[in-house]
Amino acid sequence: MALLMGRRILRSFTSSSSTLRSIVISSSNEATSLPSSSCSSSTLSSLFVCRKFSILTPQSSESSAIPSELLSSKKSVLTPDRTHGSYEDLIIPVTNFHDEDKGFMVLAGDVFDVPIRKDIVHRVVRWQLAKRQQGTHSTKKISEVSGTGRKPWNQKGTGRARHGSLRGPQFRGGCIMHGPKPRSHAHKLQKKVRRLGLKVALSARAAEGKLLIFDDFEIPTHKTKNIVNYVSQLESSKKLLLVDGGPIGDKLKLATQNLHYVNVLPCIGLNVYSILLHDTLVMTRDAVNKIVERMHTPINR
Repeated sequence: MALLMGRRILRSFTSSSSTLRSIVISSSNEATSLPSSSCSSSTLSSLFVCRKFSILTPQSSESSAIPSELLSSKKSVLTPDRTHGSYEDLIIPVTNFHDEDKGFMVLAGDVFDVPIRKDIVHRVVRWQLAKRQQGTHSTKKISEVSGTGRKPWNQKGTGRARHGSLRGPQFRGGCIMHGPKPRSHAHKLQKKVRRLGLKVALSARAAEGKLLIFDDFEIPTHKTKNIVNYVSQLESSKKLLLVDGGPIGDKLKLATQNLHYVNVLPCIGLNVYSILLHDTLVMTRDAVNKIVERMHTPINR
């Protein structure tokens, strides 16, 4: 059927070849003449439509009715200054409690700029909480409950249910079957996962801009108002964690012991759960150096 229609169309073109010497092929309804060779009977079977395309640009006169913002291909794309989690070294200014400029410090990218892994943080927090759980819960079994071992009544003849002891779990003051006993809730977690969890927590605080580096934690007196005045100057900071490189000074310990929103830790006790409990992390130069050294130490297997 298709072959028959094609032959009919070809016959109609060959019969009117004298009149089809030009074809209108312009988008603006202008007639463009074709040479006779291009419209011959041998090529008209393959040439059905010839069109002329025009490209509209904001500068062309034909696009005056079209808004230029719809034709422009250049669009402004906002890109961040840097991508977090790319293991790049960070440069952070160093200050102190008096808000003095103490220069800058370079933070290792493989410790303070690792990709954020929520699953790793979740595993480390569960490991910490399970390990610190006291596990002193205890209940008494039937052999530990005080009471007589005598059979309360005869096996038959009373019409009551059969019982052999009043210390059973169905009686008031009796034992508890399959109850909890003192045990350890700790479970194992690989050292590399624990180390990665601490890196992720430090990187999260650095990415949020909640990581402050101090030159030292020296304060003039042990008065609490010194710490209160400094915390009041910080914006959107509700709880602070101060991490020192060595033993905590007596003045700082006395100044922060009455503040429930300021806690002090040595760098050896820095952990993921404590970092997550505080929205702002303040570390000294010495603490940062010791943490980086600990993270770069090979794991003993």
